[in-house]
Amino acid sequence: MSERLVHKRVGDIELAGVSLAGEQTVIVAPELNVGFDLGKAPRELIPIDHVCLSHGHMDHAAGVAYYFSQRGFQGNAAGTVITHPALVAPLERLMDVWAEIERHASPHTIIGLEPGQDHRIRRDLLVRAFAVNHNTPALGFTVLESRHKLREEFIGKTGPELVTLKKQGVEIERWIEVPLLAYCGDSAEGDFLDLDYVNQANVIILECTFIEPDHVRRARAGYHVHVRDLPRILSRLKNEHVVLSHVTRRTFLRDAKAAVRKVLKTSDLDRVTFLMDRPPRQRESS
Repeated sequence: MSERLVHKRVGDIELAGVSLAGEQTVIVAPELNVGFDLGKAPRELIPIDHVCLSHGHMDHAAGVAYYFSQRGFQGNAAGTVITHPALVAPLERLMDVWAEIERHASPHTIIGLEPGQDHRIRRDLLVRAFAVNHNTPALGFTVLESRHKLREEFIGKTGPELVTLKKQGVEIERWIEVPLLAYCGDSAEGDFLDLDYVNQANVIILECTFIEPDHVRRARAGYHVHVRDLPRILSRLKNEHVVLSHVTRRTFLRDAKAAVRKVLKTSDLDRVTFLMDRPPRQRESS
């Protein structure tokens, strides 16, 4: 599996990313202006204004200082990293150390979110954090779109009638939240999979670190997903599209895909894809 970012459209979401367990995980949704984890901060990440850092392991967080530095170098406004509250102070110290090394401080914003808290990234888009099941302070994140919807009691009214009501100060619309993309980071199975804003997102990104039959114990020890867990996990999910990430380099992608085909029923296979499975045109250009 190559470390070049894979570009693919999954459902309504354009994704660019690379995820190799222990080496680098970074995933970007350019149209949403949101990234998930930083890996080694590849160039596709630098223009993204908001990056959700799931946890502090090096393969997910190594690029934090470089991301902020490169944004300043390229003349962009300070980026924002959203993460677990336990990581805010250590990341601030990291930025202080790099300021001492470089003799130049990189503008940056680091925000800690508790599970269930939101950070609005634009008027109609927000990020919501949720607790996941890993061996270090960790969060998952869902991007939700806020949309206006006509209140039920006004359905069937004509256009002029609605205009009149609005002029009278009547609230004829309400805001609804539509979960677009859920990112679970590194995590074993957990209660977060039952959250509506997680399991009803159009696209969910899950890890599947371990494939080999004799690695179940290693998966449990590291709070990771084994391929054998997928049937149970997918039975809890209503997501239209499921993206699997974080496979180790020791597993060939063809073997990982074969293992998934063995354990999942056809209806689930139809909604599953591997992040690192390149579309045909990208394979030809490799």
